[in-house]
Amino acid sequence: QVQLVESGGGLVQAGGSLRLSCVASGSIFSINAMGWYRQAPGKQRELVATINSGGSTNSADSVKGRFTISRDNAKNTMYLQMDSLKPEDTAVYYCNADVRRLATSRSWYRYWGQGTQVTVSS
Repeated sequence: QVQLVESGGGLVQAGGSLRLSCVASGSIFSINAMGWYRQAPGKQRELVATINSGGSTNSADSVKGRFTISRDNAKNTMYLQMDSLKPEDTAVYYCNADVRRLATSRSWYRYWGQGTQVTVSS
């Protein structure tokens, strides 16, 4: 199986910073795209940022210039550096990864973490 575990969430004041981590472990041959999503109370889950295995990134307009996504392929780990946080960034943040589990299979599977709470106070 494959597990994704997020960490680094917490309570921070507006204007502050947090760094989230997402570690993938288990039966992994390779990982293609990875991403961060968030879900605020009463709202749908939304894309925050994605990064592929080559390092190309994409991010939501609402976080451009404030959040930076990165990854360490050797450690199967993805990061989200969040600066200049705003109260509207408050949400549960989830990571996902598109994983190829076996060298003998070309199938890819998307896995999700359990989420980490980020709360930004005004």
